[in-house]
Amino acid sequence: MNLNQVTVPVTNVEDAIVFYEKLGLKLIVKALPHYARFECPDGNATFSLHQVEEMPTGAGAWIYFERDDLDEYVEQLAARGIFFEELPTDKPWLWREARLKDPDGNQLIIYYAGVNRKDPPWKLKEG
Repeated sequence: MNLNQVTVPVTNVEDAIVFYEKLGLKLIVKALPHYARFECPDGNATFSLHQVEEMPTGAGAWIYFERDDLDEYVEQLAARGIFFEELPTDKPWLWREARLKDPDGNQLIIYYAGVNRKDPPWKLKEG
C-alpha cells in the first residue's frame, strides 16, 4: 500500500490555493469552489483541499512536509510573508521542525529528519 494523498478541509479553496502555491506545491486540479489538488515537488504524493462550511473543532490532523534544505526554505517563505509559529528547532525525536498554520488553522510542520524519518534509534525490530 502507498499513501496517495492527504486532503484537508478549508473554508475558501481559492485563498488556500494561494497559500499552498507559496509553499511550493504545484496545482494540478482546480475545481472551484469546492476542491483543488496539488503535486508535491518531490516524490509521488499529492495534497488536496476540500471546501467545508465550517472548520472541524479540536486538534485535527498535523500535516508534515519534508525538506532537505529546511532552514533556507523557511527563510524564503518568511521573506514571502508566511508566518511561522515556530522557526526550525531540533526536536527530541531527532527531527528538525518549523511549524505554521494555513489560513484555516490546519497545522503544518515543515521538517527534516534524514535517516531518522524511517529509521530512528527506537524503531521496532522486525520479526
